[in-house]
Amino acid sequence: MRDRWIRKPEKEPFLYTSGTDERTVPLLQSPLLQSVPGVRHGFTTRAGGVSEGYLSTLNFSFKLEGDPERTLENFRRAAASFQTTPDRVVLSDQVHGDRIRVVTEADAGKGVIKEKDYEGIDALVTNEPGLLLTVVTADCVPILFADPVKRVVAAAHSGWRGTAKRIGEKTVRKMTEVFGCAPENIVAVIGPSICRDCYEVGTDVASVFQEHFKDRAEELPMKAVPGTGPEPKYLLDLWELNRLILLDSGILPSHISVTDICTACNSERLFSHRATGGKRGLSAAMILLEP
Repeated sequence: MRDRWIRKPEKEPFLYTSGTDERTVPLLQSPLLQSVPGVRHGFTTRAGGVSEGYLSTLNFSFKLEGDPERTLENFRRAAASFQTTPDRVVLSDQVHGDRIRVVTEADAGKGVIKEKDYEGIDALVTNEPGLLLTVVTADCVPILFADPVKRVVAAAHSGWRGTAKRIGEKTVRKMTEVFGCAPENIVAVIGPSICRDCYEVGTDVASVFQEHFKDRAEELPMKAVPGTGPEPKYLLDLWELNRLILLDSGILPSHISVTDICTACNSERLFSHRATGGKRGLSAAMILLEP
């Protein structure tokens, strides 16, 4: 199964773990985060669920699904892979922003079996054991965090807008301000998402990064390429941008893992908005502190 993935050889090889039975789902995992004691994590693929059509089979969007019971069943199977249940999941409310919610026991099940009483939340942070923090993506960058010293975990959704707003750095700041985490103790994983070779943007997006990262102009990971019109296009490396942002937050280079798997290159096995022209579901990035 593993050799079917199209991988970026210069990156850390993520591990593919098949579900243990039909009630669990396959997961992609970072060896770096696997080494952190007391933490479970994983990035879902398209396999192992009950959704149909272009949502097949493991979609985590209730809005896209015609039958919400299918999405709920997908959450049941994903939660079972973490040895828990949907009433322990906490789901983000993503708007491509930079707001972060500190999650407590009162949030258990919100977004899955309970209505969310929060809006515009692209990152979740907690020190409560047993809560399965979840963000969803279909090309955007999921980032998972763990501090084994203070026992704090976080999950962030970082598309190009979230990257420009430095949501990764702001998540680290929230961990330090609320829970006293030291950045040098935090481990961060940049999960499966669109790679630079597949992510072409126009001058409108390029100019945002040229402005926001003008202090890093020489190392800005963006390459101009010929466009079909008068204006150039650019290949934007969200993986490297987020790595630089995490370094700026104080996380050690050896504590940052960057995926070797692109969603667009692997659109048959991962949901990709770009590769499918928007006909896709949503994958999940999940993390929890063991009880």
